[in-house]
Amino acid sequence: MDHNDVIEGLGSLAQSTRLAVFRHLLAAHPESLRAGEIARRCEVPHNTMSAHLAILTRAGLIAVERNGRVMNYRADLAGFRGLVKFLTHDCCNGRPDLCINLAQLLPEGAEEIEDTVMTPAFNVLFLCTHNSARSIMAEALLQKIGKGRFNAYSAGSDPAAEPVPEVIDRLRKLGHDVTNLRCKSWNEFTGPNAPRMDFIIALCDTLEGQVCPDLGEKIVTAAWPLPDPAKFTGSPTERTTLLNELYAMIRRRLEIFTSLPFASLDRMAAKARLDEIGDTRRLSP
Repeated sequence: MDHNDVIEGLGSLAQSTRLAVFRHLLAAHPESLRAGEIARRCEVPHNTMSAHLAILTRAGLIAVERNGRVMNYRADLAGFRGLVKFLTHDCCNGRPDLCINLAQLLPEGAEEIEDTVMTPAFNVLFLCTHNSARSIMAEALLQKIGKGRFNAYSAGSDPAAEPVPEVIDRLRKLGHDVTNLRCKSWNEFTGPNAPRMDFIIALCDTLEGQVCPDLGEKIVTAAWPLPDPAKFTGSPTERTTLLNELYAMIRRRLEIFTSLPFASLDRMAAKARLDEIGDTRRLSP
């Protein structure tokens, strides 16, 4: 766990409701709790709980598992142990005669229990014609923001040979792992062995007469039209500014998306919320 992770973890607990949530989940461990039950125990409105749970999940202190349309939450002891280890690493210069190793109070095998019962996260596929810029950005961002609650993929109807170099360079400088980012056809997600998608989000600013592939009836689809970086003009500095603005647009939408109360939304309600997120009249960068 690095310095920034510790700051995010401590910050997520520096609020009374979230601290109460985490304590209830620790008390219930290794069992998980539904969001509604957590809200009841914390005596807060159910509709405000999803935002608190999303913050704790992004901080790596709780894990989410899905059972049908129900989202259950569990204390992530591996993340909590990492936070405690960081805080107590140099305590008393490691002298056991002065203090105990607090991290050792958390059993090392606790996270292995979680791994055996966790259900798959939501799978999200971002589509764009060439799968070289917008959808690549969205894939990288969701992998980071989703913190294991979402699996991000991207594809295109006419994939380019490789992602736009400026996009990859910007993502790398913004702290994203770009190792596995590549342009690929949406045909990779139509076969029987392909991962089953829960959401498909098209990012092209124009439909260009294309029809998204048929990946099943239960998938929630949405369109978030965004400007095409391939059409950005000007000096390198000006193009970098436009890329930063595009990055901010996508991040803003994904932060709202990952904070939605999915446990209380049916397919129609989820689609309506996704369409709202993609409405440029409602959201600004």
